[in-house]
Amino acid sequence: MDRFDAMQAFARVVEAGSFTKAAETLHMSKTTVTQLVQQLEARLRVKLLNRTTRKVNVTADGAVYYERVLRLLAEMDDAETSLSGASALPRGRLRVDVPSPLASMILVPALPAFYVRYPDIQIDMGVSDRIVDMIDENVDCVVRGGELTDQSLIARRVGELQLGVFAAPSYLARVGMPEHPRELEDSHHRIVGFLWARTGKAVPYAMRNPVESVQIKGRYALAVDDGNAYLAAGLAGLGVLWLPKYMSKTFEARGELVPLFENWSLDPMPIYVAFPPNRHISIKLRVFIDWVAELMAQLAPVSDRHDS
Repeated sequence: MDRFDAMQAFARVVEAGSFTKAAETLHMSKTTVTQLVQQLEARLRVKLLNRTTRKVNVTADGAVYYERVLRLLAEMDDAETSLSGASALPRGRLRVDVPSPLASMILVPALPAFYVRYPDIQIDMGVSDRIVDMIDENVDCVVRGGELTDQSLIARRVGELQLGVFAAPSYLARVGMPEHPRELEDSHHRIVGFLWARTGKAVPYAMRNPVESVQIKGRYALAVDDGNAYLAAGLAGLGVLWLPKYMSKTFEARGELVPLFENWSLDPMPIYVAFPPNRHISIKLRVFIDWVAELMAQLAPVSDRHDS
């Protein structure tokens, strides 16, 4: 029995709550994972897991052992990457999940420079705006926009996206240019709805100027749960958009989007990198988080009040 493989298999079963899911993320057969855990229990002479037909639960002894295994695996990972010479470069696979517009417009185009620094890191990037079960799906970290509601995650605020309101010329030609945000509540106006993953609902937008503050909900003909689809709907003239400036600037320059209500302001959207509290910050994860923070500091820096 390879004790490293056995400990890694045991840790994944605990995190996934299933031999089948653990086997999938480890790219092993279920039989191999089962045998590794059984061999580990035989060696330790302790029952680590309670198995039922539906669920695998960790025993009291298994929970204590799991915490120690996490530390051991983390120390082994760091030891491998702390050697001198070329092997000092972080290496291994990272599983991350990021919003689709941020991936396509910012992160992926910048990755060549990342790989110049860290050629031995392999990234599996999920691109979505959905809620990710980081433990069950064995995801190392997520990048997310908006305030995080899952207080169990450890999060680092890495950026603040400046927002604006926009519409396509085809939309404005059809319904006219609104002069005040409240006009978006009128029956002839439409917004493009964005369904936030944490609620599955569209949310009102807060806007203010020096003399008043309003909450705009609007009516939509189409609501989507993906940032790229949201942008595409606005470009097609299906309604008014609230967009981060990094998403709008190219289309503004081409005349495909027109800014609205430029004397009104919106609170910036925070960007976080988050990871589970039981996930060790390996060197490869640390350099990825630092790289995202460095990238966002250039494009969407955090204001002083949030820089702690």
